[in-house]
Amino acid sequence: MTQSREIILGVSGGIACYKAAVICSRLVQSGHGVSVVLTESASRFVGAPTFEALSGRPCSCSMFDSRFPLGPHIELARRADLLLVAPATANLLAKAAHGIADDLLSTLLLSFTGRVLFAPAMNAEMWQKAPVQRNVSQLVSDGVEMIGPESGWQSCRDQGEGRMSEPDTIVKALVG
Repeated sequence: MTQSREIILGVSGGIACYKAAVICSRLVQSGHGVSVVLTESASRFVGAPTFEALSGRPCSCSMFDSRFPLGPHIELARRADLLLVAPATANLLAKAAHGIADDLLSTLLLSFTGRVLFAPAMNAEMWQKAPVQRNVSQLVSDGVEMIGPESGWQSCRDQGEGRMSEPDTIVKALVG
């Protein structure tokens, strides 16, 4: 086993959220501490109780959480070794690339000073759009690591690039 780490798992809203639950489980089973931050959209795909059961910790969903006197974006950022966003939607990529901080996850991305990894997930048409590719290029230039995406079957009933990498691939990139 690798050294135990404190990991923030940011989950933005897309159908690939179900894979984030598997990532959370795999990380915890490997001995890592996982704090999950859900966007409002993500919680419509997979709810906080799922991630709380898998991580053994309460999820963070709001900028205004009394459990964190200094603010969750500050306290979570200070105690974590790395931050993974999976899935990273086109919306989240755009916010991060342009420094928009309008929810807990996007604000946390600005507060966090450690290693940041994104696992993009969207349909092939979205992935190929020039604004998405510009945002990815900007994030990579800023030091964000990208895991995927891969090509394959998508929930829109098409095949193509944009499918989120498989949980084991993502976990290996984090701790392998």
